[in-house]
Amino acid sequence: MEGSSTETQEYTMPRIGDDAPGFTAATSRGNVSLSDYRGRWVVLFSHPSDFTPVCTTEFVAFQEIYPELQKMDTDLLGLSVDSVSSHIAWIRSIEENFDITIEFPIIADLDREVAMKYGMIMPGESQVETSRAVFVIDSSQTIRSIIYYPLTTGRNMKEIVRLVQALQATDEHGVSTPADWEPGDKVVVSPPETQEEAAERANEEGIEYIDWYISKKSL
Repeated sequence: MEGSSTETQEYTMPRIGDDAPGFTAATSRGNVSLSDYRGRWVVLFSHPSDFTPVCTTEFVAFQEIYPELQKMDTDLLGLSVDSVSSHIAWIRSIEENFDITIEFPIIADLDREVAMKYGMIMPGESQVETSRAVFVIDSSQTIRSIIYYPLTTGRNMKEIVRLVQALQATDEHGVSTPADWEPGDKVVVSPPETQEEAAERANEEGIEYIDWYISKKSL
């Protein structure tokens, strides 16, 4: 209609390798900005709603892996569209019922600004609730991994820890990690780029040679 306008802001869902969208938000532990975490890794995750059974089990499990992540210079940051007051009440309930202290902050994304920037709401599943998304953000604030789970399925915490370990090993040593890799397992060596290098690969010291294009080594 002439004389009226409706402004809507559209966001493109970020991809692996993109700069992590910046934000400043209220949390259960005060205001935080993504830039506060520069120089450290961040596991940013969303959950559908406070005071729900699957989310409650997840928060207990996230807290259980939190000390291990901290040893890897990695912080946890949760998010849902609930209020700070709701977060505080829910955290107190979890701590009382499970004898555990929730040490990481939870974003109160009431206006869904952060959720929209990160593509955390799946319209086909829910128009309101955030899905179970996990974003691994490195110390340069680049998105390194994205995982989505449906509302009905709780996340595997061991895999989140393993994922951060694998990404950090890749950065430190310039290698790749094979299926089911765990710290201490052999890693995958980059394949040769020329015929000459392929011919020499079988004779390289310290290499578990399988074929010219796939070999492993210990770190």
